Amino acid sequence: KCPMNIPDRNGKPMKTPPRPSLAKGRVRFVGEAVACVVAETAVQAKDAAEAVVLDIEELAAVTSPADALKSGAPQIHDDAPGNLALDFHYGDAEAVKKAFAEAAHVTRLEIASNRIVVNAMEPRSAVGSYDAQTGRWTLHVGCQGVMGLRGGLARDVLNVTPDKVRVLTGNVGGSFGMKSQVYPEYAPLLLGGKLLGRPVKWTDERSESFLSDHAGRDHQRIAELALDKDGRFLAVRLSGTGNAGAYIYPPMPATTNAVKNVIDVYKTPAMEVNSKVVFTNTTPVGAYRGAGRPEGNYYMERLIDTAAREMGLDRVELRRLNHIAPGQMPYKAPSGMNYDSGEFTTILDKALVAADWQGFDKRKQESAARNKLRGRGIGSYLEVTGPPAKEYGGIRFESDGTVTMLSGTLDYGQGHATPFAQVLTDQLGIPFERFRLLQGDSDQLKVGGGTGGSKSALVASQAFLEAGDKLIEQGKQIAAHVLEAAAVDIEFALGHFTIAGTDRGISIMELADKLRGGLKLPADLPQSLDVSHISDNPPFSFPNGCHVAEVEIDRDTGQIEVVRYFMVNDFGTVINPMLVAGQAHGGVIQGIGQALMERTVYDQQGQPVAGSFMDYAMPRASDAPDFSIENHSVPCKTNRLGVKGCGEAGCAGALPSVMNAVVDALAEHGVRHIDMPVTPEKVWRVLSGK
Repeated sequence: KCPMNIPDRNGKPMKTPPRPSLAKGRVRFVGEAVACVVAETAVQAKDAAEAVVLDIEELAAVTSPADALKSGAPQIHDDAPGNLALDFHYGDAEAVKKAFAEAAHVTRLEIASNRIVVNAMEPRSAVGSYDAQTGRWTLHVGCQGVMGLRGGLARDVLNVTPDKVRVLTGNVGGSFGMKSQVYPEYAPLLLGGKLLGRPVKWTDERSESFLSDHAGRDHQRIAELALDKDGRFLAVRLSGTGNAGAYIYPPMPATTNAVKNVIDVYKTPAMEVNSKVVFTNTTPVGAYRGAGRPEGNYYMERLIDTAAREMGLDRVELRRLNHIAPGQMPYKAPSGMNYDSGEFTTILDKALVAADWQGFDKRKQESAARNKLRGRGIGSYLEVTGPPAKEYGGIRFESDGTVTMLSGTLDYGQGHATPFAQVLTDQLGIPFERFRLLQGDSDQLKVGGGTGGSKSALVASQAFLEAGDKLIEQGKQIAAHVLEAAAVDIEFALGHFTIAGTDRGISIMELADKLRGGLKLPADLPQSLDVSHISDNPPFSFPNGCHVAEVEIDRDTGQIEVVRYFMVNDFGTVINPMLVAGQAHGGVIQGIGQALMERTVYDQQGQPVAGSFMDYAMPRASDAPDFSIENHSVPCKTNRLGVKGCGEAGCAGALPSVMNAVVDALAEHGVRHIDMPVTPEKVWRVLSGK
């Protein structure tokens, strides 16, 4: 059963019907598991699965939230009348109503955030086993955090205490949010391991992933912006639906994340979000790179460009007019978020200079000479990182001279080992190459929030720095004994403990060697340099930035190409610029994919139309522009290093900048708004009047 409990507008809990590991009584979407076959080989198992015969009656299907809410629509769950999982409301409805009534201008857009397939590089896979002697279950699985998955398995699947479950994760080939949840396949694997007395392995295939992996996005919105006569924002309002699919999974992007992010970087006195979360006969929707954060920025940025055009205002000046100024920090947004830092106008101005905003007219003329339309778009963004929670930071000196960093986060492509080691090398003076990272064994961790919400650098660095503080204090006491001095006289700097005012000292690694060699210590001293620390994580941080995209559109074919792309980002303190650039590049490409080509389509029977890469458009290297990236770092004030996170920023900036550029290019043909994905066919129909 989903552990979420978001109340509706009347305080009633969200409908969260439990999901059986194998369909029981009713199949609710194409891709729901109905049987498990165990065999010696995968080929044998497939042959046996082909022999499974279902006595099944075809039911009517409904795949869109709008249709699912209609009277007489097929009911997905008996205990969710009308297919409504949650009628969510946030904000001061009366203040928003008053602002819209008094506004000099109101901009209103109907906007869709298209459903997309996550398409991690590595499909899901797992190995389940059971130890009859200890009564413990072990699951080897690719995930986003072993502690959260262990807790979910113990609580929601196995009905045992967490100590009876071990989760092991090695290298993970991508996830973007999708692999964070407990999937139904894991229970049959573990049960099979128990019944057979041997491990049971399962590996998904790409066609099955299309059907069963949690999908991303799938929101329909009416977005409204109220402005005074000078263009100052008075209120923003979102209303619409979020497609939950057949079952509920966190974090429900159409609800709280939409609230946190729609204000963006702008002074907006009032806001309101109304979301109906709806069950349909489709694959469940879960987290996907930003999980509502990119959409919130997308809605606001599209409203701003549209309002500027409708009011005859310059889109750049409209943004500048409404920016939250540095002098207004800390800023309490109507979303409930407290912005601690940011220089939004400076970042916008830097992005415009980098993109040669003033030289656009010449480039537009050059495009026209080649029978192409050219447009430019701004995508400012601000996102809220994952929520605060406890995190683990352990430091362990090994017998081979290496030092193990233990963290409850989990690397599935972010390169955690490098920045974490950089942080501890700077603090402790331990050589960088000595560090190793351990994240994927729940037996060796105490807590862990996993990786998601662009928070890993923030929470792990805080935990490691606090663990490093403890290590230094322990080391001073041990060093004092070795150097025959008082602990209060021991100083630590650059990896060395020294007696104040002298040149007598010992390095931290020499001290570790002595301890490994059997150094005897008094009982009242720490017996090791090892530290096992649980950190109370710092509060939210607010990565932000501005992306500027230019597109060319072929008049004859409708083909769109992103030809120029510039971004200036404020990620606070940047630990490793190369990793940050890679995260930004990947996020932008995913944003371009959603904006221009990706979409999951269902037929009337609930069957996905695209079930493989043969018929689902994925962005390729040839679709990527050359990127220009610049960091304008304003250190965050809510954590020791001042880091803000970067993992989802690419998507957050790409959706609005690319889509604003597309609409700008098509504006001369009367286009006010066009929904994602903007395929060549869709554009060709606009240009040809069909």
